[in-house]
Amino acid sequence: MGKVYLIGAGPGDPGLITELGKQRIMQADCIVYDRLIPMELLYLRKPECELIYVGKRNHHHTMKQEEINQLLIQKGKECSCTVRLKGGDPFVFGRGGEEAIALRQEGIPVEVVPGITSAVAALAYAGIPITHRGVSGGFHVVTAHDKRDSLADLDFTSMAKGRETLVFLMGLSKVDEIEDGLLK
Repeated sequence: MGKVYLIGAGPGDPGLITELGKQRIMQADCIVYDRLIPMELLYLRKPECELIYVGKRNHHHTMKQEEINQLLIQKGKECSCTVRLKGGDPFVFGRGGEEAIALRQEGIPVEVVPGITSAVAALAYAGIPITHRGVSGGFHVVTAHDKRDSLADLDFTSMAKGRETLVFLMGLSKVDEIEDGLLK
């Protein structure tokens, strides 16, 4: 039995992955990867490393989450080093928590290598501080949709009254509903 590494690849720029994340990619016997990773990171792998794509787009999933969990369990038992490479950070709306629980229930060692989440990086790249003294003393990061692809059950009243920066992830298709909820 080996170890599974849940690695955050960062927000899309291959230079923003951590050094530890790069090291684990280079050691991997198998990499199970998502659609939102910088593809250049896959070139760091050993030539014999198996690549398995499990990317998801809205309404187009290569595998269901339970199937991904089972694949990670299988590879964790077969390979000495399995990497689950995910865009952003594995624990920020990345289902990394579900994957870690499934692996641990099977007795497979798991290590999380955090990544930079787009919730902070996108603003930073645009030159916008997510917090700023006297303007925003905190921030909220929320998903805009639920499992049924409906608008998430959000407390817009509290959000609109707060002074914190609001970051909505996966919300492009819900922009009008988010705007309406905040304005009301």
